[in-house]
Amino acid sequence: MARVKKNTTKDYIQTVGRRRSAIARVRLYPSVRKVQDKELELQKGEVSVNHMLMKDYFRFEAYYPKLNKFLKNMGVEGKFIFTIKVVGGGVNGQLDAMIHGMARALDKQDSDTYHDILKEGGYLTRDARVRERRKVGTGGKARRKKQSPKR
Repeated sequence: MARVKKNTTKDYIQTVGRRRSAIARVRLYPSVRKVQDKELELQKGEVSVNHMLMKDYFRFEAYYPKLNKFLKNMGVEGKFIFTIKVVGGGVNGQLDAMIHGMARALDKQDSDTYHDILKEGGYLTRDARVRERRKVGTGGKARRKKQSPKR
């Protein structure tokens, strides 16, 4: 029995962003006005993270300036709908992974317009820094030496 490949057109662009142990799967909807994300109905300019609005997922206002700065630098406030699924890592790593994935999606959507700005801002570069692993005999830390006795 031969498989029949369905001819479906996607109305979104999907990318992946990473930071430390956080992985963000980003979908950018460039030409759609409304998107249903579980029980949420998203309008243009809204960002959903793990089926929640961004302001509900990142409850503390300390995280907003980083994402808002990215959106303002790109000039995409109110233009697109982003749905993001993030797993792993902490909140700050998840936010960085989201921005990385959003930057890749914008670059894929319109490379002529966004690529130079994204590259200049450092948004396309994956930040590969991770926590150093703990070594044996270091007393619980990566580089700490055990205290030697005085006598």
